[in-house]
Amino acid sequence: MKSKPPERIILGIDPGTSMTGYGVIKTVGTVPELIAIGAIDLSKFDDHYVKLKHIFERTIGIIDEYHPDELAIEAPFFGKNVQSMLKLGRAQGAAIAAALTRSLPIFEYAPRKIKMSITGQGAASKEQVAAMLMNILKFNLDEIKLDATDGLAAALCHFYQTNKPTQEKAFNSWKDFITKNPKRVK
Repeated sequence: MKSKPPERIILGIDPGTSMTGYGVIKTVGTVPELIAIGAIDLSKFDDHYVKLKHIFERTIGIIDEYHPDELAIEAPFFGKNVQSMLKLGRAQGAAIAAALTRSLPIFEYAPRKIKMSITGQGAASKEQVAAMLMNILKFNLDEIKLDATDGLAAALCHFYQTNKPTQEKAFNSWKDFITKNPKRVK
């Protein structure tokens, strides 16, 4: 009797100080399914610390609503503007702190790794990533912000990175292969 493949729920977050995107997927075995996608709009707040508080609180709310098993988060990219990088790191820290309060394991991925995982190109545009996600997860992008698809991409990237098939038989040499597979050799 076959057992049911394991089910996981993965929350992906693309931290930002103007917009923080998120996506939630459910995976059963090798099949990912979209549960939720959205963005936390921070443009109405002037104070950076209030933005961080809002990221923390909304992330807690998303976790409490969807009960993810893991958090995949995009790492801040290294740019020339140190102040921007510092603010992005703080936004990431607020989301990570929220996940830690709910004891979620956290996995961090570089932006290029996420893009490569979704499109096959590390330098893909946000639009290319969104188009691939729509094709893979079968949803329409009508009123969804690209920051939201970036959060979803982090979740799907994590699924791809952790759902690699395992090899049932390992062989040390051709002799070992022949010994373990006598019916395959003529």
